[in-house]
This record gives sequence, C-alpha cells and structure tokens, in this order.
Amino acid sequence: MKTSYLYLCKYFILSLLPVCKFRHFVPNLTIGAPVIQSLRKHTKAYLDCHLMVTNPSDYVEPMGKAGASGFTFHVEVARDNWQELIQSIKSKGMRPGVSLRPGTPVEEVFPLCLKKEILQVEAENPVELVLVMTVEPGFGGQKFMPEMMDKVRTLRKKYPSLDIEVDGGLGPSTIDVAASAGANCIVAGSSIFGAADPGEVISVLRKSVEGSQSKN
Repeated sequence: MKTSYLYLCKYFILSLLPVCKFRHFVPNLTIGAPVIQSLRKHTKAYLDCHLMVTNPSDYVEPMGKAGASGFTFHVEVARDNWQELIQSIKSKGMRPGVSLRPGTPVEEVFPLCLKKEILQVEAENPVELVLVMTVEPGFGGQKFMPEMMDKVRTLRKKYPSLDIEVDGGLGPSTIDVAASAGANCIVAGSSIFGAADPGEVISVLRKSVEGSQSKN
C-alpha cells in the first residue's frame, strides 16, 4: 500500500479535495476545470478529481490541461469504454481511478485492476485507485454506510498494493472502521469544515490510517 497519497497535502487531500460533480451523473456542479486551474497556480499538491458524470471522456482533456493530478470516473458509465478512457487519462498525465456507488457490486471493478502480487494482469491498462462510495453520490452531509466496508475488505485482500479511497460520511466516529477495513485514501468534507478545529479532525483521520497501516 502506498502511504504518501493520503498525506501529500492535508487540506487538498483530506479536506479540500476537488470533487468535480458535473451536471450529468448528479445534478449539482461543485468544482470544475477553471477552479482546478486556479488552484494549480498556487500549489503543487495532488489534486484528486472525482467526476460524477455520464460522459467522463469529454472532461479528460480540460482536466488535464487545468492541472488535475488524478481523474476518477464511475464504472457505471464506462462499462463499454473504460480501456480507452484509462489510456486517455494517462496520456494527459493524470492518474486513473474508478469509483462505484453503493448499489454497484465490487466485482464490476475487478477487470479494471492489476493483480500485482502474483503478476497476473487482469487489465492491460489498469486503474491505480478504486474509490468506494460510502454514501449515495451527489450530496454532502450524508450518513456513513458501514456495510460498504465489505467492498473495501474484498479489494484490499485481492489487491494488497492498490490505493483504496472512501468517500462519504467520514469523520472521527467512522474513520477507524474504514481504516481497519483497508482504506488508505480518505475523502472528508463536512466533518472537517463543520469542526471547531479542522486541523485536529485531520490529525485524527491521519493517525487512524497510519495506525491501521502499521499493523499490516
């Protein structure tokens, strides 16, 4: 497991993660390429972009030009063209990731992953991150769905070196179950921005993941 991905920049990775929600997969627009471009002028941090859209290929070039570091698309809308999409993402200098919503079986992302530990290629051009949604995508402030941790455990067992990200309802009261399940990349919004001391919440999240990784 990589540990650097989580800690490159505590505010851009853990609290100000640029989640790009365009008006397709979900109705609301949060942060787009112009904002990524503006952020890039002021930081070298890893800017991780999760696109909840029905047509992710349309956004690869603008996000790449804007300076995005990672580009995560939903498996539900890329079942027929994920190979070309991953290649396009990599060609623009971004790290490809795939996400699945709560109702999608974890097995749907297996063909997109590389089984490195036995040198078995399941995907000729694999993703480098899998994002497990722990709430229904689209709106902040939802309750964490602990039953999604079965997906995280399955992925961690099958792909020990894979970056596994979780998004939705993560905070001090839920981080331990996510970290112990094998998640090493954490998306947190409401729990940080709504805290009296955001830095303390970030520290709690970081320590939980570090502690779980040290045991493995």
